[in-house]
Amino acid sequence: MKGPSQMTRERRRGVLSIDEGTTGTRAAIVLDDGDTAPPAYLPISVRSSNHVRVEQDATEIWVNTVQVCRAALDWAAAHRVEVTGVSISTQRATVLLWDTVTGSPLSQAVVWQDRRYASRLRAWESEWDAYLVEHTGRPVGARAPLLWAAEEITRNEAVGRAHDQGRLAFGSVDTWLVWKLTGGARHVMSATNAVAVGAYDLRTGDWHEPWVEFLGCPRDVLPRIVDEDGDFGFTDPLVLGGRLPILSVMGDQHAAMIALGAHRPGQATCVHGTGTFLDAVAGDRPPTHRCQVPGVLTLVGWRSQGASMFSVEGYAATTGSAMRWLCEEIGLFESPSRLAELAREHTGPTRVRFLPALAGLRTPFWSPETTGILTGLSLSTTRAELARGILEGFAHSVCDLLEGVEKAMGQPVTDLFCGGGLAASDVLMSSQADLVGRPVQRARGHETASLRGTAYVGGVRAGLWPSVAAAVAGLPAGPVFEPTLSDTERQDARAAWRDLMTRHVTAAVGHGARPPGRGSRGPEPDSQEESTS
Repeated sequence: MKGPSQMTRERRRGVLSIDEGTTGTRAAIVLDDGDTAPPAYLPISVRSSNHVRVEQDATEIWVNTVQVCRAALDWAAAHRVEVTGVSISTQRATVLLWDTVTGSPLSQAVVWQDRRYASRLRAWESEWDAYLVEHTGRPVGARAPLLWAAEEITRNEAVGRAHDQGRLAFGSVDTWLVWKLTGGARHVMSATNAVAVGAYDLRTGDWHEPWVEFLGCPRDVLPRIVDEDGDFGFTDPLVLGGRLPILSVMGDQHAAMIALGAHRPGQATCVHGTGTFLDAVAGDRPPTHRCQVPGVLTLVGWRSQGASMFSVEGYAATTGSAMRWLCEEIGLFESPSRLAELAREHTGPTRVRFLPALAGLRTPFWSPETTGILTGLSLSTTRAELARGILEGFAHSVCDLLEGVEKAMGQPVTDLFCGGGLAASDVLMSSQADLVGRPVQRARGHETASLRGTAYVGGVRAGLWPSVAAAVAGLPAGPVFEPTLSDTERQDARAAWRDLMTRHVTAAVGHGARPPGRGSRGPEPDSQEESTS
């Protein structure tokens, strides 16, 4: 029989980690060795009533979250794991309004891909862009969550009535989940989520009042901004069956940075999810952009104990979602995995080009109305060549983002770690290495990066690890993909891609997009204007 000391040694500790993505909710126990138990997962519906509106049901998000959390807690109980607390990572800049008395949403959740305000916001660019870039790290952009909230109060009777009665709350998905998990005890937003909403003051760490006031959003509906490991309260025992501290809350891309190993200035991550995000660590002060680049933003990488680490980010909104669209909506391939398999079969060059701009283009051109294109097809095009051309389009998009981030920072990225679902493709990783002209590392366990990253931050607070670096240190390194193209081949491929984009964006002028050139937010020889996602 085992003695008490032996039984104590066998009992492990872990963090219940929630990853609230755009298309799915997962939860898992992140264990004290840094690894992750099998996640529980449920999909989330995404609705688009037209080409600029993207919405979700906040109640579905909440119900799914509770289900996957309970499944993860059941796993912990069955495997004798002591759960020390809860950590959360969420999709950023998806927002909603709810009634604090009934606890019910008063609106659909407006997803970060939504572009319903893109045309209207352009009228403010000349007056506000330079000012906002300096103070908030991002210009006017294509979305305006606080403007949406202000207008909902005036045009939605239920929302307006709730505000008049002092029972209206606004927040992003992290705000909503924390409020529900704590039984309404906390109305807060983590810094990495607040900066994505677009009115975060990089220097004060609070809401930037001039922009909030201009957008007309009442201050009393806004959540308090806190550190990633700040005071998020405790879970209501009626929700998950126990009173657990909420240890940390982060935006999903920033959590992935932590887990994939980008901790020092110059290190960067490329995460392929619904969209592809490239984030580089910039240092403990907001970087002064050497060159303003369309779509490249200054963000808070993470904020802990009052100190911030900043990051620079560029993103392509529809890579993973374009893959799903090609397979599920259009039916060109049976599944994303089948597309990846076919791409391996085509080993030669391809004339197929796919620009995954299904929700507009941001970098290197600022053109929210631009659409995607699939070109270079002929009677000799095989499904395998088509699949490879699609993945190479994703790789070119990554190269666009990397070039933009490096230009904005005025220095090269020293290490590039990759993760996310699409990163499982060797073809995509090899294409990225070829087009950026340097090694690319696929991190181990990259599929659970957002789950693990926020849990590492929370686990440090709970005493599971002395530091985030210590949590990551025990994990094995992933494979490195080396470039195989010559400099001439790489430059020719990139030149052909830039020519394709320039012609496509120019052709879109008649549909509302502005052509490349001075004042258009497109690439110029010496300077570029910055825009937002």
